[in-house]
This record gives sequence, structure tokens and C-alpha cells, in this order.
Amino acid sequence: MKYKTLGNTGLIVSQLCLGTMTFGGASGVYEHIGNVDQAGANELVKAALDGGINFFDTADVYSAGQSEETLGRSFRELGIPRNEYVLATKVYSRTGPGRNDVGASRGHVMDAVEASLRRLQTDHIDLYQVHATDLVTPLEETLRALDDLVRQGKIRYVGVSNWQAWRIAKALGASQRLGLAPLNTVQAYYSVAGRDVEREIVPLLAEEGLGLLVWSPLAGGLLSGKFSRDNQSPEGARRSGFDFPVVDKERAWDVLDVLRPIAEAHGCSPARIALAWLLARPAVTSVLVGARRLTQLQDNLAAVDVELSEDEIRRLDEVSELPPEYPGWMLGTQGVDRWGVTDLWKDRVAPVS
Repeated sequence: MKYKTLGNTGLIVSQLCLGTMTFGGASGVYEHIGNVDQAGANELVKAALDGGINFFDTADVYSAGQSEETLGRSFRELGIPRNEYVLATKVYSRTGPGRNDVGASRGHVMDAVEASLRRLQTDHIDLYQVHATDLVTPLEETLRALDDLVRQGKIRYVGVSNWQAWRIAKALGASQRLGLAPLNTVQAYYSVAGRDVEREIVPLLAEEGLGLLVWSPLAGGLLSGKFSRDNQSPEGARRSGFDFPVVDKERAWDVLDVLRPIAEAHGCSPARIALAWLLARPAVTSVLVGARRLTQLQDNLAAVDVELSEDEIRRLDEVSELPPEYPGWMLGTQGVDRWGVTDLWKDRVAPVS
């Protein structure tokens, strides 16, 4: 296993993080994602720790809190000392029928963190993440609540998930202006089949020194090796029953056409190559891997040992390249002439016949 600091903090985390959305799901959407019971969770947590993972991620909404309960019980039953793992969870999603049982208001954040601490059987959460954008609560209210929790020692670092770049930037500015605990991480969807995060969020994180935590690195299983142009709904695959996250399928099939021969050359699964591609991205701090079976986790763990060649990375980069969007397609000429006079349009103007 390899390790990185969590954004611009001194906390060290493994480059693979065990995501536990599969823990405890028995109904609703989580029935499609996974229904790992306590014994299965203990097996996965132990294998992750044995493989060098020290970073674990969950959320209060996963299986109506069962994921947190199951993960907390796993650490307790396995006898893992609290200082040997980094624990992340999330707040925002609806946890009850009440009007204030959802969102990022001070009231809900304060209630939710106490509930998460009880379910996780711990006195502190290492990384507490706001799971979505709250369009009702003033941003400063959320940031002050999180800062109070840091000062109280109930959480240690602050992150967000699925936020827009402008909102992340606004939060960073507000935290600095008000002297509050800053954002340290952003958790976002990212895969070789879905690189939208590179447009605005990745440059922002690089500029500000925040860590990028990746969810759904296999595009909901689309890059697992089970799917293809000719088999778009394989039986038993999670994505066959829960088509998420949103992916341009035609581009994904093109990506798989390149992934498969690279995987064959390395003697491994396409999933392992997709993970290795992400691990090679400079912006990525840690990649969340979820599993329903031990064999899935073992295959994912092996991705840290895959060394892709420059040519293999180039081929994957080219087939998955984002189509240009404004203002991105203007950036190629901006700043080019700062070091001297140059013809900005030389390669863009057709010669006069």
C-alpha cells in the first residue's frame, strides 16, 4: 500500500479507502448496492487492514445508518485500536421524517454528528463531510457549525462531497475570512469513463492544496470487466439493477476497448487497470473501493502494485479525453504570448488558396 497526506493536513491515509456503502443494505436502493452482513463486513475490514488500508468511509444515510453501525461494530469485534484507522462519514441526507432531519443547518449537523458517533461507537470522527449542497442553509452557518465541532474535538477535519467548484471556492474564502476550520477534502465521482471533475474541480484543488477522494472509480461497475457493447446488462451486476452514476455509455465502451488489452498484457482484470489509472493521477489522494465479496476487495487491493507504462497511460488518456467546452477551448491561446510575440491563430486559420 502507498500513502498520502489528507490534502494540506498532516494526516496520512492509504491511497485506497474502503467504502462501506455495501454494508447492511437490505431494502430500497441499497438492496441493489449490497447487503453485506456483520460477518461479511468483519471479513472485508480485516482484509483491508491486512492489505495496508487505514482509511474507511461511510455516511449516515447508507442503509439508514446500518452502514455506520456495522462498520463501528467491526472495529470493536476485531479489536482494532482507534488510533490505527482513519474514519470518515458524511452528513446532509434525510435521516428521519422531520422537517429538520435533512440538510446542513446547524441544527441537523449537531444532531447528526451525535447519532453518527453513537452508531460508530467512537468519540471522534476524523473526516466529517457535507454530503451535498444545501440551497436553504447559509454557507456560513454550516461552516461555523463544523468549526465548533472541530473545536469540541468531535471531528478533526472537514470535507465536502458533490459540490460545485464555485461553492468550494466560496467556502474556502469564507473560512479564511471568518477564521474557521477550512475544507480539507472534496469527495467526487471520477473514473476513466467519467472525467468531468477535471474541468473545474481538479484545478481548484491543485491551487488550494485540497485532497481529492474518489467515489465510484469503476463507474458503478461499468469498468469491472462484466460489461461490454454486446453485454450491457449482465445478470447479477449491480449496475444492471441500478444504472448509476451517469456515464456516456458510447465513450465507456471505447474506454473498455482499450482497457481490456492492457489488462490482458498485465494478466489482471480491467477493474484493476481502471483503478491503477486513477492512482496515477497527481490530484488523487485516495480512491474509495467498495466490495460485496472478499475476492472483489483482493482484486482492488492489487491495483496499487500495477505500474502502467507511459504508452498505456497515454492510450487511456486519449480514449477518455473530455470533449472541449467553453472556456476550456479558449485556454490554449491564453498566456501563450506572455513571453514574446507569437501568432496565436497560426494553426487555426486555413491558408488562402
